[in-house]
Amino acid sequence: MRKTLAMTLAASAIGTLAFSAAPARADSAGAAVAAGIGGFALGAIAGGALAQPAPPPPVYYAPPPPPPRCWIERRPVFDEYGVEIGSRPRRICE
Repeated sequence: MRKTLAMTLAASAIGTLAFSAAPARADSAGAAVAAGIGGFALGAIAGGALAQPAPPPPVYYAPPPPPPRCWIERRPVFDEYGVEIGSRPRRICE
């Protein structure tokens, strides 16, 4: 909507200037300078309306961490006196 409004405004300003501009006289450069400044301003408005916004930068994600390396070992089980009474499986991860 904003671009359409800016383009309509620029087109109407250019049309108004084209029909209402009097021919420049050779003894005065003021009208030519004003026309140049006005043309530059209208060009900037039209260029700003037509310009596309810059695309957003790509999003980079850190790679996921590797899965933990785990395995099952049989570990000894000790009683309250420190004597081994058997073993049971335990999950060991690095």
